[in-house]
Amino acid sequence: MVQAIISIDNRTNQVLNIVKAKYGLKDKSAAINLVVTKYEEDLLEPELRPEYIKKAKLIMKNKKIPVGNVENLRKRLKL
Repeated sequence: MVQAIISIDNRTNQVLNIVKAKYGLKDKSAAINLVVTKYEEDLLEPELRPEYIKKAKLIMKNKKIPVGNVENLRKRLKL
C-alpha cells in the first residue's frame, strides 16, 4: 500500500465525507479508493479493461461479411 499526503479543497473534503458516510466507510482513504474505482469503471478507455478484451475477441470470432469498398458498405447500410 502506498501512503500519500495530499491537499484537497473544502468541496472535495465535503464530497469525500458524503461518500464515506453513504457507503459506511472507515476513513477518507477508503472513500478515495471507492471514487477512483468508480472512475476507472466508468470513464477510463474501455480497451484498458480486461472485459473489453474478452468482448473484442468474441466479436472477432464472428463470421465476417465482405463488403469490398466503402461505397458497397454504404449501399449495404442504405446510407
